[in-house]
Amino acid sequence: MAWVSLVVAGLFEMFGVAMINKLHKDRNWQAFVLLVAGFGASFLFLAHSMKTLPMGTAYAIWTGIGASGGAILGMVLYGEPKDSKRMFFIALVLGAAIGLKLIS
Repeated sequence: MAWVSLVVAGLFEMFGVAMINKLHKDRNWQAFVLLVAGFGASFLFLAHSMKTLPMGTAYAIWTGIGASGGAILGMVLYGEPKDSKRMFFIALVLGAAIGLKLIS
């Protein structure tokens, strides 16, 4: 269950990052509320997962999901570059997170 909470925390982290971009574009209170809610939920699920998982592993995977997911969202939703070097390094981040899961 801790791993599910950790993945959900990472997904909320991605949502929060997307809301930062939306807030910069729209400058409205709804985007701000969604940003706070996304990051708040992310921290709650991360804290829940850390009751069972080691802090270093949980934090590394949480940041990996958030960082790579944010980069992917930027490419898909906001037209950021999709070159092969970016994709390679995103794959490295995800591969490292999967590796940590396999050895934990």
